[in-house]
Amino acid sequence: MRGSNHVRPDGYRATVTPPRIATGTAHAKTRRRGDRPSGAELLSAAVSAVPGGTARPGQQRMAKAIEECVSSGDHLLVQAGTGTGKSLAYLAPALTVDGPVVVSTATLALQSQLVEHDLPRLADAVEPLLGRRPTFAVLKGRHHYLCMARLENSTADEPEDTLFDAPAERTGGTRWLGEAGRLGKQIQRLRDWALETDTGDRDELDPGVDDQTWRLVSMPARECVGAARCPYGAECFAEASRARAREADIVVTNHSLLAVDMLAGRHIVPPHRLLIVDEAHELADRVSSAAQAELTPELIDRSARRARPLLRPEIAEALTESGDALAVGLAEAPAGRITSGLPAALREACTLLDGATRTALDSIGDVKADDPDPVRKQQAKAVLDELSTTTQRLLEEAEHDVAWVERNDVTGRRALVVAPLSVAGTLATHLFDERTVVATSATLALGGQFDTVARALGLDSPPPSPPSPAATALAEATRRPREPKDSAGEASARADEVDGLTDSGLGWRSLDVGSPFDYPRQGILYVAAHLPRPGASGLPEAAGEELLALVTALGGRTLGLFSSRRAAQQAAELLRARTDLPVLLQGEEALPLLVRRFREERSSCLFGVMSLWQGVDVPGDSCQLVVIDRLPFPRPDEPLAAARAAAVDAKGGSGFAAVSVPIAAVRLAQGVGRLIRANGDRGVVAVLDSRLETARSYGSFLRRSLPPFWYTTRPEVARGALTRLGAS
Repeated sequence: MRGSNHVRPDGYRATVTPPRIATGTAHAKTRRRGDRPSGAELLSAAVSAVPGGTARPGQQRMAKAIEECVSSGDHLLVQAGTGTGKSLAYLAPALTVDGPVVVSTATLALQSQLVEHDLPRLADAVEPLLGRRPTFAVLKGRHHYLCMARLENSTADEPEDTLFDAPAERTGGTRWLGEAGRLGKQIQRLRDWALETDTGDRDELDPGVDDQTWRLVSMPARECVGAARCPYGAECFAEASRARAREADIVVTNHSLLAVDMLAGRHIVPPHRLLIVDEAHELADRVSSAAQAELTPELIDRSARRARPLLRPEIAEALTESGDALAVGLAEAPAGRITSGLPAALREACTLLDGATRTALDSIGDVKADDPDPVRKQQAKAVLDELSTTTQRLLEEAEHDVAWVERNDVTGRRALVVAPLSVAGTLATHLFDERTVVATSATLALGGQFDTVARALGLDSPPPSPPSPAATALAEATRRPREPKDSAGEASARADEVDGLTDSGLGWRSLDVGSPFDYPRQGILYVAAHLPRPGASGLPEAAGEELLALVTALGGRTLGLFSSRRAAQQAAELLRARTDLPVLLQGEEALPLLVRRFREERSSCLFGVMSLWQGVDVPGDSCQLVVIDRLPFPRPDEPLAAARAAAVDAKGGSGFAAVSVPIAAVRLAQGVGRLIRANGDRGVVAVLDSRLETARSYGSFLRRSLPPFWYTTRPEVARGALTRLGAS
C-alpha cells in the first residue's frame, strides 16, 4: 500500500498518497506527458467502440472544455441535455489526468451504468492508445460492506438490537419473536457468503437480505474502531475497497459519501486533484442531508441498551429517562418548523439528555487496545457521542441551523430534527479547495443562466489568490507543449477555443452544450392557460377534465406527475371510471414493476408523485404524453425551504424568488425531461397550471429552464397533435 497510514478515531484509514505516476510494468507503456493522447483522441476511440456510435458536437465541446479547465485550474459548470453522452465526455479527458480522478453520482442507476457499461467499454477502447488498460473502482460508505467483527457477534446482537425493538418505520408494536428463525437463516447465509465473496459489497449479495438483518452485520463509520484495533482489520472489506480506490485511475462514488467526506475533513475519498460531479443539481441537498441530525425516543432507548453493560445502573437509567422525556415533548409539540425557540418540554428533554450522555461518555472512557471488547465499546461510545453532539446543537439554537418536529401519523414516528440553513459556505470551503471540480447535469442553467446554481454551490465568491498548490500542480501536469505561433497560428488557436465556454471572472467557467434532440420538432409544450389558478391540494375538476381529454385523444401512453398523492389518486379514479385504459398508480405495486408494465402495455397510464419526476426512463411510444398537474414549488410545510425563504425575506429580498422558484425550476425541468429520451421520440408535455404562462414574475424564467419545445397554450392544438400520434 502506498503512502503513510494512520487510523483515525472514526475508523477510516487516512492515507497520504503521492501523485500517481507511471511506475512498474503495468505503466511501462504509458506515453510521456508531452505526447500522451488528448481527451479528444480518447473520446474518439471510446465513441468508435460503441455500437452505432457517432461523434456528437456537444459531447466533443464538453470534453474539450474539461481539458481546458483542468489546464487552467478553473472550475467548470456544464449543462448537458439528455442524449449528449456526457458520461464519456467527462470520462475520456479524466484519463489525461494523473489519477485517481473521482466521479460522484446522485443515483445508483447512474453509478451502475458507469461501472457496468461505460467504464469497461472505455477501458477496452483506449488501452491501445494509453499502452495500458486504465483501472477503476467503486467507493461506497462503510455500511455497504459486510463487517466480519459484527458478523462474528451477530447471534448475540439479535435479541438486544433487533428482536425486541419496535422500529419506527413499522407499525404493530414489538416484532413477533418468530422472526428470530428468519433472522437466523439470513445470518447463516451471510456467514456462508462471507467465505466466498471477494468484496463483501451488499449489492453483490443475491438474493439479498432485509435491512434489519444487514444492520446486524454491517458497521456504520462512526462505530468502527479502525483496522489497527479490530481483530478482523486485516480482512476488512471496507478497508480493502479503499485500498483499491487509492490505486485506481477513476473512482466512482456517490454524493452522500462525498458529502460525508467533506464534513469529516476529506480523509475518506482518496486524495485527488480532479473531481467530476454528475447529477450536480442534487449535490447541495445531499450535503444538507449529511449535515442533518435528529433525536428520537427509539434511538435514545437503543443507545441506552447498547451502553448499559458498560455503565453503572443509575447512569443507564438517566439515559432511559431522557428518552421518555423526549417522547413526552414530541407528543405535545406540533409538527413543523420551530421558529421561536425549543418548546419548554423539548428543551427540558434535551437538557436531560445532554447531561446523561456527557456522564455516560465520561464513565465509559477511552477505547484502549487491551479492552476485552473494543468493538462493542466503540459502538456504544459512537452512538452516545452523536446523541450528545446533536443535543448540544439543538440547545444552541444557532442562527445557521433550522430545527423542526417531524411526525408521521401512519407509522407513528416522531423526531426532533436539525439541519443547516445553507450549505453554500460548506461547499465553498470544502468542495473546491485543493482540486478542480467539474459539475454537470441536464438542469444547471436555470432561467438560461448558471448564476443560481453557482450560488447554491458556493461559487459566488472570488477564488483564492494565488491559486492553491494542487490547482497549480494539476495545471502544470496537464499542460501540453506549445508551438511558436505566427499570425495564422494565432487565428487557428482562437478557432480552436470551445464555443460557448464563458468565464465568470470568479474562478469558474460555464458551458451549455445543449442536446442532440430536435426539441421543436419532436415535442410540444402545452400550457393550459385557460384553467383557473390552482387552489387547495388535490386535482381541481377543470384540471381533471383537461387531463381526461388529453389522455383519451392519445389513447393512454401517459405519464402523470402530480404534486400530491391525493391528486394522483383522484386522477387515477377519474380515468378508471370514465375510460377503459389501464391506469397504474404509484403505491399500488412496487415501482419497478409499475414502470415495466407501463413500458410494455402501450395503452397504459402511470400516475405518481415526486419520485417519478426523475426515476422514469421510458423511450419510445409507450410514453408520448407527460402531464404535470401544477408547478412543483416546495410546500409551505417543507421546513428547510421555508426557513431559507424567510431568511432571504428578512434581508429585504424575495424568498419566493430566491428559493422557491429555483427549486420549482429544477423539479419542472426534470419532470419535463421524461418525454424525449431518444432521437425517435415524439410527444406532448402538458402543464395544467396556468401560472407557467400568466405569472409575470417567474413564468418566463421557468419556461427558459426547460428544453426548447414548440410552445402553445391552445388546447385544440395539443389535442390534435395527440390524436395524430394516437393514430400513428
